[in-house]
Amino acid sequence: MGIIDESRAIIQPLNRTWYGDRVAALDMLRLDLLHPVVSGNKWYKLRLNVQHAIDAGYKTIITPGGGYSNHLIATAFAAKMFGLKAIGVVRGRYDVLTPTLEACKANGMDLVFVTQEDYANRHQPEWAQKLVDNFDEIFMIPEGGANEWGRAGAGLINRFIGSSYTHIAVSVGTGTTMIGLRNKLDNYQQILGFAPMKHGTYLNTYIKEHLKIDKDTNWQLFDEWHFGGFGKWNNELLQFMNDFYRANDIPLDIVYTSKMMFGIGQMLQNNVFAEGDRILCIHSGGLQGNVSVKSELVY
Repeated sequence: MGIIDESRAIIQPLNRTWYGDRVAALDMLRLDLLHPVVSGNKWYKLRLNVQHAIDAGYKTIITPGGGYSNHLIATAFAAKMFGLKAIGVVRGRYDVLTPTLEACKANGMDLVFVTQEDYANRHQPEWAQKLVDNFDEIFMIPEGGANEWGRAGAGLINRFIGSSYTHIAVSVGTGTTMIGLRNKLDNYQQILGFAPMKHGTYLNTYIKEHLKIDKDTNWQLFDEWHFGGFGKWNNELLQFMNDFYRANDIPLDIVYTSKMMFGIGQMLQNNVFAEGDRILCIHSGGLQGNVSVKSELVY
């Protein structure tokens, strides 16, 4: 698998036939190319968290996630790579492990399963403290890397983004990447966040709370294109993913980036953007999540 090589990230222009003359440019930042496992924004949200754990002398990191969590498998691999022990707190019970959880175990992560009700308390300080108290020398990374180190790490993605882009589109799960980018990019650049779950705009409050005062501008969160909810999809989305790949030679993931690009496509058709706009879409990786629909995809 090798180390994470940030030089692999490229900006790939989309095929003009996909968006026509509706905007001046539509490109994709291919963070999915960084690494087969620790890909996309997952690496940037983990990068400073792992460094902090090492610098502070922690031997173990613990983090929560679901059975198909890109964050869990990325954490498992990153911990192994840097010589740390990893513990994953998994939402729900599994008589048969998902391919994601199997991969976590294969990379040395210990799995602790909790009920849906218990997992719902994961944002409470007492919940985290109870977990940490059960182990020695342990550092807890919130779900999706949603802490100060995760937000600062996500902000490092700005180094790939040129000042000529008027709009930057990003998928939003916890809001961490969107916050990191908004805090780093120029104020005139519009940040468009696409939440892949129902009622995802609830994250507006969390995002706003963590923005620098002078950066709380030119950002918007959309949740229209959720296809039934988080981790849900239908034949229309699968067909879109295949058509997008045929047109642009870029694989999308079923959970995040596919829904973002579907939304961008709808916005283009509705003439939301001006002809002179230059849009950069961030591919946040997570292609391992396609394992459940592999037979339906052309890639």
